[in-house]
Amino acid sequence: MLRPLTCSEQHPDEFRLIRRHEADLDRWFTQRLGYRLHIDADTARLFKTGAVPARRPLRTAAGRNLTPLEHTLLALVLAATAAGPSVISLRDLVSEVRSAAAEAEVVLSDDTSERRALVAVLRWMIDLGLATELHEHVDSYASDENTDAVLRMRPDRIALLLVPGVTGSESAAEVLQRAYRRTATRQWMRVRLVEEPVLYRRDVTDEEWGEIRRRLGEEERLLDEMFGLVLEARAEGIAAIDPDGSLTDRRFPTGGTLGHAALLCIDGMDRTAADSDGWSDPATFDAIIVGLITAHSRRWSADYVEHPDKLARHVIELLVDLRLLEREGTRLRLLPAAARFVVVEPDQVEAAEPAAELW
Repeated sequence: MLRPLTCSEQHPDEFRLIRRHEADLDRWFTQRLGYRLHIDADTARLFKTGAVPARRPLRTAAGRNLTPLEHTLLALVLAATAAGPSVISLRDLVSEVRSAAAEAEVVLSDDTSERRALVAVLRWMIDLGLATELHEHVDSYASDENTDAVLRMRPDRIALLLVPGVTGSESAAEVLQRAYRRTATRQWMRVRLVEEPVLYRRDVTDEEWGEIRRRLGEEERLLDEMFGLVLEARAEGIAAIDPDGSLTDRRFPTGGTLGHAALLCIDGMDRTAADSDGWSDPATFDAIIVGLITAHSRRWSADYVEHPDKLARHVIELLVDLRLLEREGTRLRLLPAAARFVVVEPDQVEAAEPAAELW
């Protein structure tokens, strides 16, 4: 689930397990989630369909999100290599990428920043098992456009990267619309619980909500068997809790300045006056960030302490990704699941709503 393309060279132990349990895995993913599992001699590819998380970018081995430029160059590299050859020089690959860009009417600048982005893309492909360096290394191309290297490409694996919705689609919006299918209600809601932290009541119709509440026990048994997830149902929605953190790609709560600040911001926003609909203006959030930096400056990252706007931006992005916060223009509002992380004072417990009903 975390690595939909698993190759035998990079992850030999996991690949052997996948091959050994191929029949059960295929049944699980096909019947329970509507996914499709492809396995050959050295590659396993899980094709996910049914729900498209709003923010799930590709990431480097170090965990950094690929930039828009890197995503664009990756698409061009894949287009240039999907049909072969299996061995290509870096110079020839760059030439093919430029040709693919011209065909797609994408303007490339061929400057240092673009070369660095291309190197990041090739490094991502090498780490994933889509390419191998045979002679010299691609990293030098970032600073020297005359550098050359020889790569062995895997067109068979590259061809497996495309999700089914890409074929025949004329735009990015159409790709997303076709990928976000909602035909089998129970299966679709199960996928939502697996792929996103929370399924809110407002995400579904009355009929769908009634269906999942009636079958909650069965859904929890299936998701526990497959992933060890525990479902937490409340009036506002259902959260899929990952107790050992084996399935999540972004743990929360977590350590470090960003994780600490995000947790404290939830509590700060909960205690700060908002309008009647729960929305807070940006000045309120900025004031919370400044106050937290003042209180924790000795322990927090100097970069964040010196750049409060950067910390605020990253906290918002993290909480929105986790569906704990929503943003409308410049306004912000905590979502119900954020109440799991609010500090409750002892004298507030008796006055609180029943925990079984509300977050």
